[in-house]
Amino acid sequence: MSTRRSRSRHQSTASRISDDQINDLVSKLQQLLPEIRSTRRSDKVSASKVLQETCNYIRNLHREVDDLSDRLSELLENTDSTQASIIRSLLTQ
Repeated sequence: MSTRRSRSRHQSTASRISDDQINDLVSKLQQLLPEIRSTRRSDKVSASKVLQETCNYIRNLHREVDDLSDRLSELLENTDSTQASIIRSLLTQ
């Protein structure tokens, strides 16, 4: 039984991500976010702020995709069938 516990502890520590790796990933996320990227490099941004902004950014992207999908659907409905089929075939490529 103690062997089983030591194995599970070893596996959990082996699968953990280091603080340096977390900091590196947060830094990479920070570079991708328009809201945070525009801040001065000397200004420190907390990891929680970066993660919060990442979630907000992803939500906004989802909304934009939904809006664009709705607009495209409306456009296809108001387009003749030949043009609509050409557009659909281009989108599925």
